[in-house]
Amino acid sequence: MSVAVDAGKNGLAIGRPAVKSVGALTFGPDGILFVADNLGASIFAIDVDDTDATRDARPVNVENLDTRLAAYLGCAREDIFIKDMAVHPASHNVYLSVMRGNGDVAMPLLVRLGADGVLNEVPLDNVPYSQVTIDDAASTDDERADGRVVRGDREGAEKEMPSGIVLRIARDRLRTIAVTDMAYVDGVLLVAGASNEEFSSTLRRIPFPFGGPTESSSLEIYHVSHSRYETAAPIRTFLPYGGNTSILASYTCTPVVHFSLNDLGTSTQLKGKTVAELGSGNTPVDIVSYDRDGEEYLLVSNTRHPLMKIACKDIDRAEPLTQPKEPRGVPREELPQQGVGHMANLNGSYVLMMQQDEAQNVHLRSYSSASL
Repeated sequence: MSVAVDAGKNGLAIGRPAVKSVGALTFGPDGILFVADNLGASIFAIDVDDTDATRDARPVNVENLDTRLAAYLGCAREDIFIKDMAVHPASHNVYLSVMRGNGDVAMPLLVRLGADGVLNEVPLDNVPYSQVTIDDAASTDDERADGRVVRGDREGAEKEMPSGIVLRIARDRLRTIAVTDMAYVDGVLLVAGASNEEFSSTLRRIPFPFGGPTESSSLEIYHVSHSRYETAAPIRTFLPYGGNTSILASYTCTPVVHFSLNDLGTSTQLKGKTVAELGSGNTPVDIVSYDRDGEEYLLVSNTRHPLMKIACKDIDRAEPLTQPKEPRGVPREELPQQGVGHMANLNGSYVLMMQQDEAQNVHLRSYSSASL
C-alpha cells in the first residue's frame, strides 16, 4: 500500500488529486469524502469544504437530473453516467460521482447538489486530500470479467438466457470493479470489490487516516441461483447495520448475504451466511438503511426486480440458505417505487432514490422514511 503525503488533520495535504475515474462514494469523519478510482486503483480522501451545517434536512427532488447534468457540463444526456450518490452528514448536500463520456475520453467529475436543486462541480485543485493505492487490484490486462445486468441500452449487449429471457449484460473487467462499494466504520474504511487473487471476491479494511496496513479477506458465499459456493463474483453493494455490528451484502443473480463485523480481521478467508435469494437475472444496485417505528429496515434496489424492503431483525435470526432450490429466505416486501437505482439516507428523515423511467430519464426523489 502506498500513500500520499501524510500531513495535517486526518493525514491530508494540500494538492490536486490525480483522479482518473470516479465510482463508489462514502463520507467519513469531519465530512471527508472517500472517492473510489478503479482506473487508478486508488481511493482518495478529500475535504470537500462543505461547512454549511443545517439543523433539518429538506427533501431533494430534481426531475430529469441527467438532462440537467448534461446541460451543466455541456454534453449530451447519453454521455452522462452517474456512478454513485452520497449525502454530506452536516450540510445534507448530495454528492454525485459522474463519468462524462465513455472509454479513454471519459472525464471523472464530482458534483454537489443542494436542496434548492443547484448543481456545482466540486473543485479538485489545491484541496486537502490523501490517497491509498489498492495494491491487490487486478492489472489492466487481466481479462477476467464479471457480468452485470443493466437497464436501458447504453451499456452491454443483449443475451438470451437458457430460460429464454433476454437480458442486457455488461461485462466488467476485474480492474474496473476493484472497488464496488465502501463504508466507513469506527476508523476503518471497508472496501468491497475484486482482487487479482484466484479467489477474487474481497473485503478490505483500510485504517483512516491512511498509512496503516490494509487487511483483506477473500469471501465465500452460497449462491442459490448458481447452486454452488462461490469465491469469484464480488459484492455489488453492501451496508453496515445493527449499530455497525453486521454487514448485509448483495451479489448479481441475487443472493443477499450476512457477514458479522466481529469476524473481520480474524481470518484471511470469510464465509458469509446467505439469508435471502431475490432471484436470478438481476444485479443489485444499492442498499440503504432507515428506521421506522423503532425498527431498522434495509432497502435493496435492483436492475430488474422491484425495490425490496427487509427488516433487520429477520436477517439476524435467519437460517443460512444452502439448497439449490431458490428459496426465498428472509421475508421481504416489494415496494411500489419503480426503476430505483442509487439511494441514500437523508438525515434519517428521507430516503433519496434515483429513479429511471421507461425513456431512461433519471429523476432524484425524496421519500419520507415514515412512508416506506
